[in-house]
Amino acid sequence: IPKKLVTTVSGCADDAVAGLVACNPGLRLLQGHRVVLRGDLPAIRGRVALLSGGGSGHEPAHAGETPPPAPPEASTHGHGAEPSSHSTGYVGKGMLTGVVAGNVFASPSVGSVLAAIRAVAQAGAAGILLIVKNYTGDRLNFGMALERARAEGVDVQMVVVGDDCAFATPGKAGRRGICGTILIHKVAGALAEAGASLNEIVEKVTAAAKAMGTLGLSLSPCSIPGSKPSFQLAEDEMELGLGIHGEAGVRRMKVLPADKAVETMLEHMTDPSNASHLSLKPGSSVVLVVNNLGGLSCLELGIVAGAAVRCLESRGIRIARALVGSFMTALEMAGVSLTLMLVDEELVELIDAKTTAMAWPNVPAGPATTRREEVPAPTEGPRKLQDETGTGPGTARVERVLQRVCSTLLGIQDKLNELDRGAGDGDCGHTHARAAQAIQEWMRSRPPPAVPAQLLSSLADVLLEQMGGSSGVLYGLFLTAAAQSLRGRSDFPAWADAMDAGIEAMQRYGGAAPGDRTMLDSLCAAAQALQSLRSPSADPLQVLAAAVQSAEAAAEATRHMEAGAGRASYIRSSRLEQPDPGAVAVAAMLGAVLE
Repeated sequence: IPKKLVTTVSGCADDAVAGLVACNPGLRLLQGHRVVLRGDLPAIRGRVALLSGGGSGHEPAHAGETPPPAPPEASTHGHGAEPSSHSTGYVGKGMLTGVVAGNVFASPSVGSVLAAIRAVAQAGAAGILLIVKNYTGDRLNFGMALERARAEGVDVQMVVVGDDCAFATPGKAGRRGICGTILIHKVAGALAEAGASLNEIVEKVTAAAKAMGTLGLSLSPCSIPGSKPSFQLAEDEMELGLGIHGEAGVRRMKVLPADKAVETMLEHMTDPSNASHLSLKPGSSVVLVVNNLGGLSCLELGIVAGAAVRCLESRGIRIARALVGSFMTALEMAGVSLTLMLVDEELVELIDAKTTAMAWPNVPAGPATTRREEVPAPTEGPRKLQDETGTGPGTARVERVLQRVCSTLLGIQDKLNELDRGAGDGDCGHTHARAAQAIQEWMRSRPPPAVPAQLLSSLADVLLEQMGGSSGVLYGLFLTAAAQSLRGRSDFPAWADAMDAGIEAMQRYGGAAPGDRTMLDSLCAAAQALQSLRSPSADPLQVLAAAVQSAEAAAEATRHMEAGAGRASYIRSSRLEQPDPGAVAVAAMLGAVLE
């Protein structure tokens, strides 16, 4: 039985409804019943009230009480409790007046539906509309409550929504009511808020429901808390046309790429040989709903949404509005459903109308398209060339030094990878080799600048673009800050300042400090030695040699340090008993400069 994060199996849906009401000041529970109502019930006086309902497990569209676990023989694909759903997340001004909660994937009781009808009637509603999904249990329980309310003199009507496009020849039960129902909630709610009569609302939502279709696709089953999954799918299988309670679909097939899966769904939904198809012609306008069935990642949902828009556009369909998110789920089912509703300007205005229902998205008032104009990429401003060429090393000398550094990094690639395996992902050598190859390629394409500030700034650009990983960014930070210190200067003290500025930038953004077992240990030791460059009598080569020795000693000393930053800091062993690969790489590069 799959794990669930619940307090008790028997009370999980009651707990979910209670949590929803506790967090939403605009909702109220009806005493003695699993009914959620608008908190401002007196505001509906003189307007039509809208009620929906059903079982939980379809949040944000649903909540309720969980039934006892089904016996093993009942937990088969397409069998078990009569499915239904209700819509607590869509209660609010401009949508539903209330919802009635039943068991998971099962209808609410007649008594609770009738109590909800009486509550809104006594609040002064000018007629009540029950919006019911096409499942036998829902039709029976809501229908019975409607008849009893009418016998009490209440003006109440019922609209049954069946938007499923799965079955080519729907049986006697007709098309199932699934995610398209939320659009009916929205259209009816906007009409009621605008003061439309009950008959007018019934007429318009009935017409809208007939011009709507939905189809689901799943990669996995779902399971009621306390029960086994409702069905099984092989690792390489997906199921087309299944219901929101795990009922059987129309076809199992091998897992397809997202774009092919979406194409298959839309072809099935619009196939004229399918009796439950939606007739789509080029030039039609639709509202598209890309609905997460519960366990799909947001990443996958975005991919599916883009594929759906592209596929519809290629057919000449205009997507007047697109809703992407979790609107009617099936517990943890990893799947998606697509809903299309043919719309005119009036329907689009009703979809756009304001609502306080917390599950309704803040839909932008504009069409969806993959042909949206992109913001032009910013052009890099011209580099400010230094007025003086400075007394920096000549281009040929710069090339020789850089070639030595690159050869050194390529030569220690395997050593750095081996050191990195104990504390990271074993790619430190690869990362530095990539940097070396990028610098070599850059030098082949153009001679490196001889002016120190321009040289370091150019190297920063190369590493930021080509090196990758956090090392690329850290070296980029170091070189960029160091270049700033060298602008207009090339005297020896300037190099000491540049080293300090680079290290300060790395510490500010990287968060490491000397002693944390990182490349900073080698850099800081070298920087300390380079302070001697500030003395007028300093011998630069001797100072550099001392800096290299200090860096090498610091790199070796990291062998006995506890990692305080970087990926190595997550390793459980307090002592890694080997030097840090970043510190070793820095010491090796400084040594190559000195050669």
